[in-house]
This record gives sequence, structure tokens and C-alpha cells, in this order.
Amino acid sequence: MDKPAGLTVHPAPGEPAGTLVNRLLARYPDLGADTSGMAEQRPGIVHRLDKDTSGVMAVARTEADRLKLAADFADRNTAKHYLAIVHGVPERTEGFIDAPMGRHPSQKTKMAVVEKGGREAKSHYEVLRAMPDSSASLVLIKIFTGRTHQIRVHMAHIGHPLVGDRVYGPSRQAQWDSAGRPKADRQMLHAFHLCLNHPETGERLRFHQHPPHDFTDLLECLHRRPLTVGLTGMPGCGKSRLCAILRDLGHPVFSADECVAELYRPGGDGASMINARFGSTYSNPDGGVDKKSLFNAMLESDSLRREIMDMIHPMVRHACMEFFTENKHAGLVFAEIPLLLESGWHERNFVNIAACIHCDETLRTGAFREARNLSPEMLATFDSWQWPAKDKLAACDLIIENPGNPDGLQAEAESFVNELNVLRMAKIDQDMKMLASLWPELALRLDGADQ
Repeated sequence: MDKPAGLTVHPAPGEPAGTLVNRLLARYPDLGADTSGMAEQRPGIVHRLDKDTSGVMAVARTEADRLKLAADFADRNTAKHYLAIVHGVPERTEGFIDAPMGRHPSQKTKMAVVEKGGREAKSHYEVLRAMPDSSASLVLIKIFTGRTHQIRVHMAHIGHPLVGDRVYGPSRQAQWDSAGRPKADRQMLHAFHLCLNHPETGERLRFHQHPPHDFTDLLECLHRRPLTVGLTGMPGCGKSRLCAILRDLGHPVFSADECVAELYRPGGDGASMINARFGSTYSNPDGGVDKKSLFNAMLESDSLRREIMDMIHPMVRHACMEFFTENKHAGLVFAEIPLLLESGWHERNFVNIAACIHCDETLRTGAFREARNLSPEMLATFDSWQWPAKDKLAACDLIIENPGNPDGLQAEAESFVNELNVLRMAKIDQDMKMLASLWPELALRLDGADQ
């Protein structure tokens, strides 16, 4: 059978009715103690699942079958695999947990890993999927023993409690909730695969049950991340104007130039590092960076320019990553990074899409240059610090043409956003198909492993 989450297996003092056993007795009256000879409170129950754990479960129809199945469970002639969504991503992609368990020393309603007096408890986990932001991961867990709350205790013991488990992972769950992550109303644990021997024929039986909607919905939400787009282009091609249009369209936009300006302010991390390295050589009286003197020095010394870049670029990258995290619920997030390609960030999956804004060279070196009050010599210097235009265009995934007038660029920007949304929806659809195909593929693998 497939036990839903929220259903207690058998009656207890605090919950005498509305349990799985009550439902079973209503459907199969012959399970009753008077007819079957089985225990009145838990007829047919061979193994249990926690109230808030969903998934496949076996129930015996006769006392003889129950005794045989119970013996097989005790002798470990069965195989049980669970799916769990856990906080974070375990450092090792798979691992064996051998940690004896007993009652918590001070909270008697809880179980715990104990140093002395515990009962043998062994589990094996395998990371199936890590979420894009590493906030959680989908894990397959096989248990070799059947201790109460074993998976929940073991995963918390290695630092990765189950998402939604407010008993064994209260602090991690509180952080999850405060961060505005998708809601989990229960511990995300599902009994996925069960193998056992038929109690009469001895035939090996294998059952699996796909996770319920609350489990898969959470996975889908965690997979749905923004499409991050890195914007670059030759100096003077219109990147700043494009960013302004994207902001007006309601999209979050990060600017590397604006970030550097903040780093160079008095008290900024960039100013502090430059002051520590060069003293007051490139500093204003207020402690901020004297950008003009530093720029002139960088023009004269390429080694100095590279040293400054090595200092500042990691700070910009860190600020941009924080920006992406802050806007994790947006559909599209843009980062204008002039040296995106030169820094190699596009090759390290720093962004999903690298886009290049391009304009006619006569515009860039003429009207656009003059509008920025740049001399031809200065523009040539900026160009020398970057890849040639043809190499930038070849390395980027998408190109935005700047026709040289506001209305034309507005139309190009809107078309660009529409194209990105199509790509984003295609990626979401691909992720969902991948998840849907995971369950039957996993069941086939586990069936084969049990041969």
C-alpha cells in the first residue's frame, strides 16, 4: 500500500482513531483480532512508517504471514530504500552511517545517536541531485536496521537533517524558513522501494511508489532558479543604457562598475586593501581611493593594473554572487561585467548565459565615444585591455544589436528579454522532465540491484 503523509499507522493513547489500522479494519474486517487472532491495536502491521513519512508499506492479511514477514524483517531478508530532501549537500556523494541509537538522554520523546547503550543502527546514503544553490539535496537512503526515526537521526547526525524536520533539525529549519525558501509542512521523507519475500511462495517481490505531490513540488521549486545573464561588450557600445532599460522593465541588474565604485569609497574593502598594499599613494584624505591617480598609474604599468584586478575582481565576483542569491526568486537576473570573458567567468558557469551588446564601429568610436567625453586614445587604451570585438561576439551565447537610437535599443532589449524567457521556460521544462524520469529509472536500478 501507499501510506500518505499525516496518517498514523496504529492507534495510540493520544490517537485512538483515524489511523491506518482503522482504515484497514474498515476495508478488511477479517483483520480484526476476533477473526484473525492478531493483536487488537496493530493487526497486520509488520513494519511502520512515521506519521509524516509517506510511501510504500506492506501489511499482512493473516497472522501466519505476519509472523513470517516479521521474521524476514528481523533477519534483514528485506530491502528498504527511502528518498529524502535534506538541508545542504553532503561533502561525500555517498556514505555509510554506523551510529548506534537510543533514547535522547534529556528529551525522552526523541531518539539520538548515543555513545553507550544504543542499539545497532546502520544506513547508507547516496546523493541523487544537489540543488543549484546547494541549499538542499535529494538523497537515496537504504536502511539495514529499523530503529525509530533512524533516517532522521542519522542524517541530522552527519549535519544534514531532513528539510521540514523541526524535531531533529530545528535550527536548520528555522534558517530555511527565515530565508523565505519553499515551505515544507513535514519532514521530506518518502519510502520509495521495498523488496520482500512472499510469505507463502518465497517469491521475491519488489514494490516502488513515486513521491507524492508535496515532495515533488518542493523539488520543482528548488530547481526553479533565475536565469543569470552576464552582459558584456566593447567599451562605449551601450551597456549602461541597456542596463537602464532592463531595470525599467523590472529586472534586477548588477553593475560591476557600480560595485567597484562602492569598494573604492572610504571604508570600502577595496580601499582598505589598496591602502594596506600601497599606503597613501593612491588614497584620498578621507581614506577612499584616488581613482584618477590610480587610473593614471595603471595606464603606465600593466603589472600594476593586473595586481589591482587580482585584488578587486574576487570582491566583485563575491558581491555579484550575493546579488544573485538575493534575487533568487526572480525569473531573469542580469550582471553587467565588462571583463566577463577576460576573467573567464563565463567558462566557470558563473552565469547561465553570456550576452554581448554590439554596435557599428563608426557609432562606437564616433558619436558614442564623444557622448562619454573619451578621447580616441583613451578609448583605444580601454580596447587594449579587452578581447577584440570579434572574439567577444564569438564567445557569447546571445548578441544584442544597438542600432544607435533609444527606441531601437528599447525594442532590441524587449526582444532580448522575450528570447531569454523562452530559454528559461525550456530549461524549467527540461528540469521537470528529468525529475519525472528519475523515479522509474531509479526503481529499475534498485530492482536490478536486488536480483
